[in-house]
This record gives sequence, structure tokens and C-alpha cells, in this order.
Amino acid sequence: MGRIKTTFIKRIGKDLLENHPDKFTTDFLKNKAIVDQFVEIKSKKLKNVLTGYVTSLKKQQLANR
Repeated sequence: MGRIKTTFIKRIGKDLLENHPDKFTTDFLKNKAIVDQFVEIKSKKLKNVLTGYVTSLKKQQLANR
């Protein structure tokens, strides 16, 4: 079982993927730089959790195709 994400993370992650679907990939490090461009989060942990959530959503999208 995985960790439960907060509504804050889910809302921002889904908004980022809806607004910029072509910019994100399945690579965590590349997505980390992209998230840093679009969202100002000072907490390193929250930024990493958001990036991980966006990466997992992108992997799910590619798997469902």
C-alpha cells in the first residue's frame, strides 16, 4: 500500500497535468525541475511529494493508453 496524498497535492498535481500535459515525463528528476518552474513551494519535502505524484499520474496515463 502506498502513502495517502493530501487534497492540496492532488489538486495541484492534477491542475499541472491538465494545463501542461506535454511538458511532464515519467522521469522524476526532470519533473522536479518542471514543477519548480510552475509552482512556488518552499518546502523541499512537499515539492518532492508533488513531483512524485505528478510522475505517478503520468505513468498511469501512459499505461492506460
